Amino acid sequence: LTGERYKTIAKETAGILKGEYGHTPVPVNAALQARVLEGGAPVTCRPADLLKPELAELEADVRRQAQEKGITLAGNAIDDVLTVALFPQIGLKFLENRHNPAAFELLPQAEAAQPVAKAEKPAASGIYTVE
Repeated sequence: LTGERYKTIAKETAGILKGEYGHTPVPVNAALQARVLEGGAPVTCRPADLLKPELAELEADVRRQAQEKGITLAGNAIDDVLTVALFPQIGLKFLENRHNPAAFELLPQAEAAQPVAKAEKPAASGIYTVE
């Protein structure tokens, strides 16, 4: 479409060429890799080692917000920190209303069992002609 092979490279493909997803099973095209790296070096270590630790910062943030909003955290606060980490949009709202059942959907109620109607006696078998 563009008239040139590999003129546009997707972000994920560039990540593979940079080594952000680990080692590839076969060597990558060196010229293409050099074009993506733009003079930089490929990632040769474990890619997750390049991420900065976030748990301590998140824990302090959750504790601060809980104190501001008057939220009582669980005895093991890491559980609440992980709840907020996994569900950032609703985690704190859940912790605020943890002991308030009215804030959540009602439990489904089992309907009273209705007596099952008895099956009618089957009609006698026979041969029918439809015209």
